[in-house]
Amino acid sequence: MEITQFEAISFDCYGTLIDWETGLAAVLGPWARSHGLELDDQALLTAYGRHEAREETAHPRALYPDIVARSFSALGRELEAEVAEEDAQRLARSVPDWPPFADSAEALAALGKRFKLIILSNVDRDSFAGSARQLGASFDAVLTAQDVGCYKPSRRNFDTLLAQAKRMGVGEGRLVHAAQSLFHDHVPAKRARLPTVWINRRQGRPGWGATPAPSATVVPDWEFPSMTAFAAAATA
Repeated sequence: MEITQFEAISFDCYGTLIDWETGLAAVLGPWARSHGLELDDQALLTAYGRHEAREETAHPRALYPDIVARSFSALGRELEAEVAEEDAQRLARSVPDWPPFADSAEALAALGKRFKLIILSNVDRDSFAGSARQLGASFDAVLTAQDVGCYKPSRRNFDTLLAQAKRMGVGEGRLVHAAQSLFHDHVPAKRARLPTVWINRRQGRPGWGATPAPSATVVPDWEFPSMTAFAAAATA
């Protein structure tokens, strides 16, 4: 299919629409410097990302702010630096304030005129409400980890997404999933036989940042460096 032929687009949020690495680094960076840790933001994000993925697997029903606090504490233990409860809660409470990428709101507005838009995100409902206000978009459905009862890359998230699309009247094969993370989104989406769009926010930068490396080789159907480029192609 051509990308213009789909009826609905499901989106990951954090890393794709919301700049979660900037949001995380705004708390992790000052904490690390205050403890004399000689790690740059990228090293901190990579280490933090490993812990978050583990915590999401170990505690699938925990709300995302609890996952964030647990992950920060685990990072502190790894680096042998104290993470006070105040530090952990500061990061956990910051999620609704993480900034959107500059192109997200405009691209979503353009795509919303042509496609049904669905969110499938590793977050809780309250935190996402703050992000949604920043994005200014009207989503036709929102599925969070709190709703599903577990976190991506669990297959249950994508089974829930497909069931939701069917309830919305989206034709079989007419849903495409757009995301940054190969680990959280593209590998499990492909296993669920969903076509995918890679919004490659880290294009030109080494490593995977706060997202773990993909657990298997995966080839997205389309790749774009930005939401602007994706919206232009999808609405042409």
